[in-house]
Amino acid sequence: MDVTAAAKHGFTVNLSILFGELPLLERPAAAAAAGFTAAELWWPFGPEPAPSRTELDALGKAFSDAGVRLTGLNFLDDLSQGARGTVSVPSEKDRFRANVPVAAELAASLGATALNALYGNRIAGVEPAEQDALALENLVIAARAAHRIGAVLLIEALNRAESPDYPLVSTAAAVEVVDKVNAATGLGNAKFLCDLYHLARNGEDLAAVIDTHADRIGHVQIADTPGRNEPGTGELDFEDLFARLSAAGYSGSIGLEYRPSTGVSADSFDWLPRELRAAR
Repeated sequence: MDVTAAAKHGFTVNLSILFGELPLLERPAAAAAAGFTAAELWWPFGPEPAPSRTELDALGKAFSDAGVRLTGLNFLDDLSQGARGTVSVPSEKDRFRANVPVAAELAASLGATALNALYGNRIAGVEPAEQDALALENLVIAARAAHRIGAVLLIEALNRAESPDYPLVSTAAAVEVVDKVNAATGLGNAKFLCDLYHLARNGEDLAAVIDTHADRIGHVQIADTPGRNEPGTGELDFEDLFARLSAAGYSGSIGLEYRPSTGVSADSFDWLPRELRAAR
């Protein structure tokens, strides 16, 4: 791949999916050894919304010792349990709200400026309107918490093939929620998490998404399709996509959120020269 377009962007590596062959606390150092200086995480403490101070301090030490800055963090998401977030799930209301200050404090302590709130799956027997009303209440709380630490709140669309019960499976659906949150708070810090892998799996025109919604994009994540592996293993033209992001005025980082095709994370970065891996 011609990396001319990639050279105009900074990169962050998602340590919940990359270097997953290592224990969590060893992953920041592994990322640093591969040349990265920034990383992001899904919620790293499983179903626990408020882990112990010992656990939080250990994670912080792993990042500081490695010289890696956390740039983005998910609120409580329970992804390992098949959930897709807790924002709109009535039974998770208390757990989500208990997690908000904990996640915001952790993000602030490690320098993160983005918090991702996955919407949550539709629940059998619960009216979608009830879930959507709860989601807006929770997202307003989350947006205000993010604002207090100088962060944006990210709203993400997933792909319907892998997340059939998740209601935000298009750019339009996610951006609609972004706009509702911003209207409710007046803060303007809710943004669209533009995950090019999920959007491509949904059959969206990625160029049109970038051109139309550049002003709402708060973060970009990538993986090639259809296998969710590193660039160059699938169908996406990342040189064109990176160039389009630059032309549209996107100056944020690009998160690498893919599964290494060989199972060895350190071997999956050949497409990105080492000198381009450090965050800006």
